Amino acid sequence: MDKKRGIKNVAVSIVFKILILLGTLLVRRLLISELGDAVNGLNSLYTTVIGSMSVAELGVGSVITYCMYRPIVEGDDEKVAALYRLFSRLYLIIGGVILVLGAVFMAFLPYLAKGYAEAGVNLYLSFALMLASILISYAFSAKSSLINAYKNNYVTTTITSLGMLLQQGLQIAVLFTFRSFEVFLACTIASTLFQWAVTEIVTRREYSAILRSKARADAATKREVSRNVRAIFMHKVGSVLVNTADSVIISAFIGIVVVGKYSNYTTIMVAMVSVISLFFTPLTSVIGHLCVEEKEAVKPYFDFFHTFNFALGVLFFLGYYAVIDELVTFCFGGGGELEMARSVSFVITVNYFIQFMRQAVLLFRDATGTFYYDRWKPLIEGILNVILSIALVLLFGSEESGVVGVIVATIITNLFICHIVEPHVLHKYVFECKAGKYYLKNYALIALFVGMLCILHFCRVELSSPVATFFANGFIAVGLALVPIALVTALDKNFRAHLGPLGRKLTVFLKKLRYSEGKEGESGDKNTGS
Repeated sequence: MDKKRGIKNVAVSIVFKILILLGTLLVRRLLISELGDAVNGLNSLYTTVIGSMSVAELGVGSVITYCMYRPIVEGDDEKVAALYRLFSRLYLIIGGVILVLGAVFMAFLPYLAKGYAEAGVNLYLSFALMLASILISYAFSAKSSLINAYKNNYVTTTITSLGMLLQQGLQIAVLFTFRSFEVFLACTIASTLFQWAVTEIVTRREYSAILRSKARADAATKREVSRNVRAIFMHKVGSVLVNTADSVIISAFIGIVVVGKYSNYTTIMVAMVSVISLFFTPLTSVIGHLCVEEKEAVKPYFDFFHTFNFALGVLFFLGYYAVIDELVTFCFGGGGELEMARSVSFVITVNYFIQFMRQAVLLFRDATGTFYYDRWKPLIEGILNVILSIALVLLFGSEESGVVGVIVATIITNLFICHIVEPHVLHKYVFECKAGKYYLKNYALIALFVGMLCILHFCRVELSSPVATFFANGFIAVGLALVPIALVTALDKNFRAHLGPLGRKLTVFLKKLRYSEGKEGESGDKNTGS
């Protein structure tokens, strides 16, 4: 595996993500203080509904990079150019579809944004501005995917991150000067135009031959691409149903003010997840090239990443639950008025941990292109999630108990659909073995985390100072997290082997420990016999 390129992609992504995270928290704090909770809730609703459609996030970007892995490894520039032209046209079609869907959604805005009058903004103009920024992104999405296919994710990460930092700087200035939500959203258009311009410069300089080529994809390639695009589109539709359903249902049945409070918790959670997910997503192209060059080496790497997935998750998610209330007050103000019940933060933590435990599977799925085999899964998952969410929000009632019901619905669909179907497909079509051992390990790890979370719930302390409470609970969470991390490290030989020098030292230590225990046992037997 190209470890050097992989480390570079991960390192650049993490640095920029942390900077963006700090900017995001500052912008949200100012948005709440200058324009109010209702505008914050409305912004969260817009972001949830169409924010996931930006750049290559429709999912087609994964298909592009996957299809290009083999011709890039084989040096077939003509086929790479043909695929690029094909996907460029495809993105224009997608942009048209999104424009139509956005126009249809706009008609239902007043019904989905319950209590929007409190925001005091033009619903249609503000939504149109955010939609425009998404549509512009499709003009250069194919070029971004081309850069990623050559394992240069750090380049697109840098461009996107600089654009986001520019957007945040402009939004901070707007909040202090104009105090206008519409101008605030217009900053996203400026950011997207900047990213487009820089992407054009980079691709014209580095991949000019591919951009100038008139090569066209043959019929067989078009059929393969069409099949994969249809499959990934179904994945994306299901993902949108799951990821947007929670906020939309809370907004429609409870109100946008509650959505605003809920989004404060999820903003921090999503920011955290987006940072730690960078240990996985930038490696997609590296794993993809490995699958072409050394397919037999893929399974041990997957097993390593699955255990690493848990170790990373248990540390950060226990930490999140331990300090989230104090963090919300610190980041967004409100003097405690923005805090929600512990039951809400508990189910948020469990929900996102369960979703995070799919990172290893999703990394290898995207790298190996197994989108087609479970194409119906996301649609079934999405529909069931919407039905369950509505049923549980009605059952649990309004306000915070209703929020708990909505999140519980997402937990159920994730546990019993995603965590069963996705590993099965990956093991059957890539690793060519059954997923039974994976299921036992995966559900045991999830159960172990929930058990540690319950212990943490009763170990949390409330001190006189919020700062002291923050640090005390943070240290407690880290201490508890080290227990399951040490356990899985001791039991998983493959994990220790891939950790490098540290893993080898741990293996030698464990062997010496077992040897000494064996010697003591023999000595004990002799003493007993005598």
